[in-house]
Amino acid sequence: MPQQLVWFITGTTSGFGSHLVSEALSRGDLVIATGRSQEKLDKLLERHENTENLRVLQLDITSDPTIVKDVINQAVNLWGRIDVAVSNAGNGELGLIEETDTSVTRRLFETNLFGPVEVVKAILPHMRPRRSGTIVFLGSRSVWIGETPGLAQYSASKAALHAMAEGLAAEVSHLGIRVLLLAPGAFRTSIYATSTFHQENTIGDYDDLRKRCIRRFEGIAGNEPGDPVKAMHALVDVVRGEGIAVGRKWPEPGASLLLGNDAERDFSKRFEKLKATVSEWAEVVRGVWL
Repeated sequence: MPQQLVWFITGTTSGFGSHLVSEALSRGDLVIATGRSQEKLDKLLERHENTENLRVLQLDITSDPTIVKDVINQAVNLWGRIDVAVSNAGNGELGLIEETDTSVTRRLFETNLFGPVEVVKAILPHMRPRRSGTIVFLGSRSVWIGETPGLAQYSASKAALHAMAEGLAAEVSHLGIRVLLLAPGAFRTSIYATSTFHQENTIGDYDDLRKRCIRRFEGIAGNEPGDPVKAMHALVDVVRGEGIAVGRKWPEPGASLLLGNDAERDFSKRFEKLKATVSEWAEVVRGVWL
């Protein structure tokens, strides 16, 4: 895919999104970067002031669907099309289930699931007539470690995103539209440093567990093993079919592209755990059909 691509990327003012903007521009592609803060978007423009290939649009993906559609239409009108749509914007709030207000859980799902769904629904009408396009979702290896205390609600929202992305891949493949689901591990972005561990409704029975959780997550911040620059370089390679992607098949629907040794480790542990449970309970598993 050597031609100049038009990228539409959400959540570009920090983390993976910011690095992806830089990487796509370095390949000579056109980038439409979005984010909630116009001030931060202006700073992004300043960092790339020597290129004409970058445009920014303010977008909160949890806005009313009519607003999302309007921004997508504005984006399409900039260069006439969107070739690659990257759903990167996300929310990383943490907390023990019983101690966390349900409003937090709903907010996680609004940002990590419903927002991306609305963005995709607004973009697909522009991709379908062209019978081409690539949609990328930033999932998470957390879907395989939901048993980690404090992480369950975030993991649940990302697991829902994974399921939706897998289903979408199967539904649009006949239209020439590709879907790529990434499952990154812990990368040196700001997510751990800026994530809130909710303690509004503390319960004494959880005091020790809560303290251990907070120490664990605080210890990760700044010590993540993943390099976000390398990750986004790999992503652009995969989308463009260049570099490390040459000679490799596009991941099939239902398969995530893991990023990071920790993602591979956690996936493998979950897979082995499921296999062991099926083996242990095989008589029950297979003994319930008519």
